Amino acid sequence: MTLGYVCLMLLAYAGVASPDELAHAASSEPKHIFILAGQSNMSGRGGSTTNGTWDGVVPPECRPSSAILRLSAGLKWVEAREPLHQDIDVNATCGVGPGMAFANKLLEKNSSFRVVGLVPCAVGSFLGTKISEWGRGTFLYNQLVKRAREAEHDGGRIEAVLWYQGESDTVNLTEAKLYKRRLRHFVEHLRADLRSPQLPVILVALASGQGPYIEKVREAQLGTHLPNVKCVDAKGLQLVPDHLHLSTAGQVRLGEMLADAFLQFNAAKKT
Repeated sequence: MTLGYVCLMLLAYAGVASPDELAHAASSEPKHIFILAGQSNMSGRGGSTTNGTWDGVVPPECRPSSAILRLSAGLKWVEAREPLHQDIDVNATCGVGPGMAFANKLLEKNSSFRVVGLVPCAVGSFLGTKISEWGRGTFLYNQLVKRAREAEHDGGRIEAVLWYQGESDTVNLTEAKLYKRRLRHFVEHLRADLRSPQLPVILVALASGQGPYIEKVREAQLGTHLPNVKCVDAKGLQLVPDHLHLSTAGQVRLGEMLADAFLQFNAAKKT
């Protein structure tokens, strides 16, 4: 942590430095970077209402912090605030997702993490996104890789990819059967294109789905036996009345579960 950033933090505590000044200073600090990818439940629908608005409720676990930044759609580091995906998943009403709860839990549990950089890439839009739309060479995949590479330019390292997707692949049996192979290819291609062959990936096993083949996709997710891939099971987390999206409380719990999974990666490195 640079002396200038420490001084700004002290000024902030004294009420002199603004949040924007702190975020600008933090953007030059080495960052622990996490990619948030997938569809609507990673983008976040916690607190989204039936009339197409967000209720604006931010639980304390998702509070903003000068030590948590997000890469904007314009590829600039700014202070992270809910909804994290509002300028990425632009064709939907975004609400609370797991990212802020994840980052706050990491900062609480790991004192060596000074600045966490979140890179929102998830797109749910209206109909959701199938895993075939995230294959190598597709628009969504290319955007993910571009944003991930840009995130590392001014210091920092990509620590992990957080992946929550699959609800759209539960509609068709053929696509559900292909899910495991496509997921493995996604992980392998992303690691190759980011030049990080051991990049940790934490994926979420579905809590819900748009079709009848939820268990088929869950089976693929829970059975993806690749090195440095962990699976967090969202089944049983609280859903909103549409029975598809996680509630704010469900998203907070998921973020904490994802943080615990990443901390297990870190602990394993030290042994």
